[in-house]
Amino acid sequence: MFPICCSVRGCGLPLASRDAEGQSSDASGGLFCDRGHHFEQAKAGYWSLLQPQDKKSAQAGDSDDAVEARRRWLQRGHMQGLVDRVRELAGQPCSAIGAQQPGWTVELGCGEGTFSQAIFESAAPDHYCGVELSKKALRLAARSWPAATWVLANADRRLPFADRSIQHVVSLFGRRPYQEIARVLADDARVLVVVPGPEDLIELRQQAQEVGQRKSRWQAIAEQFAEVGLGLLSHEQWKHSVSLQREALQDAMAMTYRAVRRSQQQRIEQLGNAEVTLNAEILLFDKASHVPTV
Repeated sequence: MFPICCSVRGCGLPLASRDAEGQSSDASGGLFCDRGHHFEQAKAGYWSLLQPQDKKSAQAGDSDDAVEARRRWLQRGHMQGLVDRVRELAGQPCSAIGAQQPGWTVELGCGEGTFSQAIFESAAPDHYCGVELSKKALRLAARSWPAATWVLANADRRLPFADRSIQHVVSLFGRRPYQEIARVLADDARVLVVVPGPEDLIELRQQAQEVGQRKSRWQAIAEQFAEVGLGLLSHEQWKHSVSLQREALQDAMAMTYRAVRRSQQQRIEQLGNAEVTLNAEILLFDKASHVPTV
């Protein structure tokens, strides 16, 4: 079982499966810590470790519409080149665990699991855990890949993992609470971060917002991670141009926070087919005694 910890404030003890009589078990009788805190598995197959103070709204995480739009978008295959590259980087062993032993992999903001399954399914599924704040997204993820571990939690509050226990932390267009990542990361382990590049969906942003700002994020992210002792091993860009029909264009905007205004949505709806740029920044970090200058 993936080593997750109790999320009750002030606890943080390891969670383990027990049967109805309180004995250790692989059955889904629930997860318990030694202080008696108990967590049930949802029918969809994920574990809810979300505490009342972790919620910022009645519907935490992305809206259901954004989740569905992202799922449709990813299933069209436009991001396959990025998936292939991330799978290659994620499969590189780190010195802490060696080439033969799979390490514990945590994905923050795993969404509905399309990326997760495509990248990590070939590895040991019992060594993967996806963390997400949207119940809708986790239901889809757990149903499509039930062999993995899925956890409903607010990554920005506290990650439900012990100090220095995780060998791989991954954030693919998701959350990146760098202080919490540094806390749970084992020595010599790695962090893989993917964020939108400056040219990502630039044509749609120009159309919707009537201004297309090209903003590079990777240097600021590298500086944040450097503050907690994580050194930048590599930085690269992935870029791809694709012709999209109207439905795909609408999904591309709906899955982001960029088209929140009705006026922006209407401008996108007026488009037919369009040539669109997809662009991502890929950053690989590890715990380093010497952090290079960015």
